[in-house]
Amino acid sequence: MRPSALILAYVVSLLTALGLLTLFTELRRRRFEPSPSRDRIFRCEQCGSVYTDDPDVDLSRCAQCGKFNPPYEF
Repeated sequence: MRPSALILAYVVSLLTALGLLTLFTELRRRRFEPSPSRDRIFRCEQCGSVYTDDPDVDLSRCAQCGKFNPPYEF
């Protein structure tokens, strides 16, 4: 075999191994990573407390002071 063919085979095998390792790591991360929460984030306009509530709630009562607040928009 020519030296250039051996070098090409070596580089291709290393890139394939690196790609498979990356794929395995990404699949493993997705399996163990917590799923994103669908809850809405609220911030009290009176006391500044930040809390979450169900996604179907338009106004939520603050647990600290009891004021109703709209969802916080980023």
